[in-house]
Amino acid sequence: MQFVLTAHDRPDGLALRLDTRPAHLDYLRSIAGSLVFAGPMLDEAGKPCGSVIVYEAEDRAAAEKLVADDPYSHAGLFERIELRGFRLVVKDGVMAG
Repeated sequence: MQFVLTAHDRPDGLALRLDTRPAHLDYLRSIAGSLVFAGPMLDEAGKPCGSVIVYEAEDRAAAEKLVADDPYSHAGLFERIELRGFRLVVKDGVMAG
């Protein structure tokens, strides 16, 4: 099952995000088999202000563990998160199965 994480950085989080980014990217590489896609949300100035990650996980508990194990979570970067089930319908302009 897929789960989408929408995570909003805390207001003063840009420096923490940048400092933690190498560990976060290493983590994403280590769980590549569980990722559908991932990337930062951007503010009006084009600077990262949060994250959107879609995971493939057995169940919600497994998805919650993927979120909790992320270095961004450990660092306390996120002010608010939302984790919901997700179903891919269209990819690259093509209807998904």
